[in-house]
Formats: sequence, structure tokens, C-alpha cells
Amino acid sequence: MSITTQLLLQILPNAGRQAGVFVPVLTVAMAKYGITTRLRIAAFIAQVGHESGQFRWLKELWGPTAQQSGYEGRTDLGNTVNGDGFKYRGRGLIHITGRANYVACGEALGLDLVNRPEQLEQPQYATMSAAWFWSTRGLNTLADQGDFVKITRRINGGISGLEDRQALYKMALKVLA
Repeated sequence: MSITTQLLLQILPNAGRQAGVFVPVLTVAMAKYGITTRLRIAAFIAQVGHESGQFRWLKELWGPTAQQSGYEGRTDLGNTVNGDGFKYRGRGLIHITGRANYVACGEALGLDLVNRPEQLEQPQYATMSAAWFWSTRGLNTLADQGDFVKITRRINGGISGLEDRQALYKMALKVLA
């Protein structure tokens, strides 16, 4: 199963011209990480669609909010150097967050994300990092099981935005039928 610009716009109508930019890189990333069935593609597109504001935000919008301020000094994220919280804020279609995740993702993708974290704002790396994250968290298995809430928890750490994520998922399942 593959995704086209037309199908993507039916699922994520606010993606606009970005849909055409992302389809080729989505195709490559999803194939590489086994996101190839209807259930997997639908769940993946719904989650990345929500996380990125339908491909409009490849970098976490920074307030900083109370939660974002809490990134600073979080050793579980590998943020051990002053300024890491802001430097390694969420980037990519699934927001890779924290120095430790940037290191792991960079190693997997062959990128120096520690010194050049902004690379995750480029469509090909934003997409590949999301597919890598998806794969390393066992989300294909959860998609196969239809456990969308558990997928959301693994991506978000909670269920923030669940209603929007589920609406996108429902639309993706319909469009990809």
C-alpha cells in the first residue's frame, strides 16, 4: 500500500503544498521501517499529522510552556548541559526531544544531530526520524493490534491531543480502505 498526495490531503487537508513535499519522503521512510499495511500507515499518518500540525511545524513551538521549561536538566532525556532543554526541543514529524534521543536518532540515521539538531526540520530527516522513532518503540505491533491509545502514550507520554489524533486516524482508515 502506498500514499499519494491526493490521499494524504484527504487525511490531512491542512497540509496544503507540504503534502506534495512529504509524500516521496514518507514513501521511503515508511518502506524502510515496515510501515506498509493499511493499519500501520493510517496510525502513522494520524500521529505525525497531529504532532506536526499537519506538516506545518517541524519544530516544537516554544513558549516556553511549563512543560518545556521542565526539559532543562531532565537527565532521563539526557539534558545534562545548560541549554539542552531548548536546543534539543521537539523536532521532526514525531517530535524527537532531548539530547539522548537526538544522539540515538543521529546514530541510527547517520547524522550529527548533537551539533546540528536543526537537521530534523528538513522534510527527509523529519520523516525518517519519525519512522525510526515509530519502529524503535514497537509501534507497528501496536498498530497491527489497533491499540491507538497505547501508540499515543508511547509518542506523547500521555494522551494529549487524543481527540484530534483519533479523528485523523478514523479519516485515514476511511481514505485508505
